[in-house]
Amino acid sequence: MSADRAWVATRKGLIELRHHGGGWQVQGHQFLGEPVSAVLPPDGRGRMLAALNLGHFGCKVHRSEDAGATWAEVATPTYPAQPADATGPAWKLVLIWTLARAGGAAWAGTLPGGLFRSDDDGTSWQLVRGLWDRPERLEWMGGGYDVPGIHSICPHPSKAGELLVAVSCGGAWRSTDGGETWASRAQGMRADFMPPERAEDPNIQDAHCVVRCAAAPDVLWCQHHGGIWRSSDNGGSWHSLQAPVSSFGFPVAVHPRDPDTAWFVPAIADQCRVPVDGALVVNRTRDGGRSWQTLREGLPQRHAYDLVYRHALDVSDDGQRLMMGSTTGGLWASDDGGDHWQTVSLNLPMVHAVRFG
Repeated sequence: MSADRAWVATRKGLIELRHHGGGWQVQGHQFLGEPVSAVLPPDGRGRMLAALNLGHFGCKVHRSEDAGATWAEVATPTYPAQPADATGPAWKLVLIWTLARAGGAAWAGTLPGGLFRSDDDGTSWQLVRGLWDRPERLEWMGGGYDVPGIHSICPHPSKAGELLVAVSCGGAWRSTDGGETWASRAQGMRADFMPPERAEDPNIQDAHCVVRCAAAPDVLWCQHHGGIWRSSDNGGSWHSLQAPVSSFGFPVAVHPRDPDTAWFVPAIADQCRVPVDGALVVNRTRDGGRSWQTLREGLPQRHAYDLVYRHALDVSDDGQRLMMGSTTGGLWASDDGGDHWQTVSLNLPMVHAVRFG
């Protein structure tokens, strides 16, 4: 993953940025005026995927075979016909929330809670029935949306066929056989918005975002509706951590080479989704959550209303460069692990996702 290129998926198109010595510059854009909900940066062959949410015209997927220079529409994940006796949300695609790649497969997490797999770079997609048909899925519920959704897909870098996904609101699930079978992996999380007798139910946890450390894949970090959690046993158990300013937020990034280093962007709370005291900050830990630094230099510290969505914070694979974008169109980058930030733009459309490429 190159730290010199980045893509920003926004409410009005996909923006490509390149780092030229002194900082980041806009290189070009695609899908001008169209909402881009997710982007998958180039693989070794230069293939990319982008998901669009076109409202009345539905969701679409486009593929590039030349690292973003040109694009062509490919297949869109499609749910099978809904049985007459089926309960729960309608079997109809609402949003492609995230895209991931593992080995030769591409994965799409969607609303209303379906996981799709493509073995031909988006030419076709198959619903992962092993997860969709779990009876527990019928208890999943919407968080920020009316229906549940899969927003985090964490392939295991050294175990073929293993991946963990996170659901709002449905906890976390792991498969070790390419998606054929699944087991819940949210033990230890707590949802204080539920009645006390159900607060620790793993099947209703609202994990806002889950990421895996590439170098130590048993370490997972979670920004949860109710705070911050960390697992050191591949999701077998989770432990709560307290960060300064606020432990509420949406995104989390983990250092690809250091499992003890992670970054979070706090906000006040679910009912007031703005920075605490009008100051945009980033919380960083370098010791697994035992201590924290609150990073402010270069970020707006007065009258800031920026919320950073769960996919709008990314870290390069050397762990040095960070980039984040906000709901109010701000985009900031750091070249030193978050100690200092530079403003890239303050007048972008709403930012849905940021990915280094």
